[in-house]
Amino acid sequence: MPFLEGETVFLADRSGKRTWLRVSYEMLKIASLGTVDGSRFKELNDGSVITIVGKDYYVFRPGTVELMESLDRGAQIIGPKDAATILLNCDVSSGKTVLEVGAGSGGLTTALLSAVAPSGIVHTLEFKEENAKLALKNVKRTGLDKCWKYTIGDARNTKVDIVADALIMDMPDPWLALDNLYGNLRMGGRLCSYVPNMNQAESIVHAMREKGFVEVYALENIQRGLEVHPGGVRPSFDTLGHTGYLIFGRKAATGPKS
Repeated sequence: MPFLEGETVFLADRSGKRTWLRVSYEMLKIASLGTVDGSRFKELNDGSVITIVGKDYYVFRPGTVELMESLDRGAQIIGPKDAATILLNCDVSSGKTVLEVGAGSGGLTTALLSAVAPSGIVHTLEFKEENAKLALKNVKRTGLDKCWKYTIGDARNTKVDIVADALIMDMPDPWLALDNLYGNLRMGGRLCSYVPNMNQAESIVHAMREKGFVEVYALENIQRGLEVHPGGVRPSFDTLGHTGYLIFGRKAATGPKS
């Protein structure tokens, strides 16, 4: 399928360096590369090669991972390593409704939106206005903003009018928000809390069990690449280690314990 006007795509050179642009069928000025006739994109498909000023570039539509990696950064984001685990363990898919606490720079928000689109909704409760503005800028760049809403407020006491299939909290003290947000999660819905420290993981696990959540479990992702060369294969010396602890559970129909 040829590239359409308004699409966000990236150019990748032979070394893998990416240059991002929004397709237009008029003359395009591409930062650091020069000017190109945008009408050439009418004849190009995903993975095509385009020559600009004598240099070849692959043209790709971005997937969720590339979009997350390209975001303008402010607050720390939840990266692809943990986002993929959250999506699967919270059963986030097309048409679902997700309540997210903490937008950050919009990294996890982007992954959630990609999963629920085109008919689902992600509603983010964000404490800081500046984080929400940066996340909005990043979300608009992905073209998924039609599926996103946000509210500025404190998750411990701010009310939102939504019943979600999944509640995902990226905040330092999520156990303090359980009372307020409990009613926003449907029966059988899934909760995920993302925290950086073990004492926080312990606190939210105990709080979830006290609230009557079942199938509560915690995990940590460690990821290591492989160096593949003609002479052999070995593990990479660089490991993508601890980023945060992920705690999951399901809301049971019995409700919170007294």
